[in-house]
Amino acid sequence: MKKITLLILFLFQLANATEKDSLQFKNPFTQFHHFLDDDCDACGCSASGGSMGFASMLNSNFVGIRYFNQQYQSTDGLYSNSLWYKENFNTTQVWARIPVKENIQLSVLLPYHSHNRATATGDQTINGVGDITLLVMYRLYQTHKDSTFLVHTLQMGGGVKMPTGKFNEANSGNINPSFQVGTGSWDYLLATEYIVRRKQFGLNTLLNYVIKTENQKNYRFGNQLNYAATFFYLYEKDAYSFAPQIGIAGENYENNYQHGQRLNKTAGNALFGKLGFEVGRNAFSFGANAMLPIQQNLTGGNVEANYRWSINLNYSL
Repeated sequence: MKKITLLILFLFQLANATEKDSLQFKNPFTQFHHFLDDDCDACGCSASGGSMGFASMLNSNFVGIRYFNQQYQSTDGLYSNSLWYKENFNTTQVWARIPVKENIQLSVLLPYHSHNRATATGDQTINGVGDITLLVMYRLYQTHKDSTFLVHTLQMGGGVKMPTGKFNEANSGNINPSFQVGTGSWDYLLATEYIVRRKQFGLNTLLNYVIKTENQKNYRFGNQLNYAATFFYLYEKDAYSFAPQIGIAGENYENNYQHGQRLNKTAGNALFGKLGFEVGRNAFSFGANAMLPIQQNLTGGNVEANYRWSINLNYSL
């Protein structure tokens, strides 16, 4: 464990970038950590999870695998009857949450992408290793008394997304410039989370901001703001646990830039409704989530998000 922690901390320091467990006492919120981390660059590029969450709701510390799918359609918008083409983004992740010390936790995402879409000239497919993400969270405040009517937890942190995925400059000129397996840039995350709980019921609110930098091809994806509010309920009996959830998640994207020039119709925003659950037995847990758009305006209306869904299998450390 020490070697793994030192290696990850070294990589984190190398990135020049600056999650929630106490090793001394039980944290009543470790089962409800559901972190939002979305670096999907408006339309799926190098996604680490979209707004579908960054961590398990049942496992405080874990290693697992997750698959998620995002469906889009796009058009050139030149004519009122221009054709719409389907885009399918698939990501398989190895993900983990590792305690570093009291009140500090490190999360790691290792993605592999396989994307395909239809175009006027035929089908197109890309695949490969995506951008690795590291995120450190520090718990600033937590209510400790069990007799308190409402229990609160507040944490903040930051992280880095490394350019381990390939960026294809030719795809950046398409209607959906996010048809990539990587951004080719070092990107930085600022994050905060607030949880309030009453017995088995609770509300998890999340906010983060992703700062994008220019890659070696002189292309920079726009900075991104993500937010979410999730209501949850936890049922536990013997070795079994079940946690249904329902909520909303929003994403706002600034314009992309190429050679220092702002690219029109690359900004956008989207609001999703989400529904999911996680069920666990002993050290294993299985989860599933689905998201549908409520409102959206992506790339000037030339790209539309259809739906997203994910499944994951975790083993508690």
